[in-house]
Amino acid sequence: MRRILLFVPVFALWGQTPAPKAPSASPATTVKPPAAKSPAAKSPVAAAGAVKKPVATPAAKPATPKVMTDEEKTVYALGLSMYRSLGQFDLSPAELEVVKNALTDAAAGKPQVEIQTWGPKIQELAAARNARIGEKQKALSAAFLARATVEAGAEKTASGLIYRETRPGTGPMPKASDTVKVNYRGTLVDGTEFDNSYKRGEPAQFPLGGVIKCWTEGVQKMKVGGKSLLVCPSDLAYGDEGRPGIPGGAALVFEVELLEISAEPAAK
Repeated sequence: MRRILLFVPVFALWGQTPAPKAPSASPATTVKPPAAKSPAAKSPVAAAGAVKKPVATPAAKPATPKVMTDEEKTVYALGLSMYRSLGQFDLSPAELEVVKNALTDAAAGKPQVEIQTWGPKIQELAAARNARIGEKQKALSAAFLARATVEAGAEKTASGLIYRETRPGTGPMPKASDTVKVNYRGTLVDGTEFDNSYKRGEPAQFPLGGVIKCWTEGVQKMKVGGKSLLVCPSDLAYGDEGRPGIPGGAALVFEVELLEISAEPAAK
């Protein structure tokens, strides 16, 4: 991991009619004929039973995802890479549709605008959008950094780095001139993961003096075998420019596990 971390280029009531009353007996009659039985009134429950219940429509089964070939997966990855590169433009859903239309039109050979006229304006748009993203990220980062500072065990250094040991190590501590081997996971303050050596199944090895300032300082505070959390303000990471997958002005969070120290520089 050098100045740029290497990372893989995150829808009743029912009416009841009363039963008719039996006729009243005559006063002169000494024997009262039995009262005529009235038809039994239907209870609401009976009435309810007489109503036909709607037949439930079976829920539609979700479509089975198409199994992609390795080549299709690679092409799909191309789309993911393109989307990541568009991150600096902070595109709205409507603007993404415009991009999709442009791809379709270009494939059909019928672009609606002249690339020679409008292409040079892309850099200007990127600069404006990057500044907008940076302001949002700095506001989010400031709130996150304030919370991280008061976490139990957190130490804020003079540079602004917030360091917290999560598992003590027992080995030696590296110097800035050493080469280290580490496993790590990097996220934005909202939890979005942008890099993970564990998922790649291979630790990273690099000269400690050739990485972002946050790492150079933070890893020197660790012992081999230990794990720590490094919370890096943007000026100790990638600044206002950012990197693909990392917006400008973003504070970063790294979970770092120090595996080895070597006095020899890593092979190029």
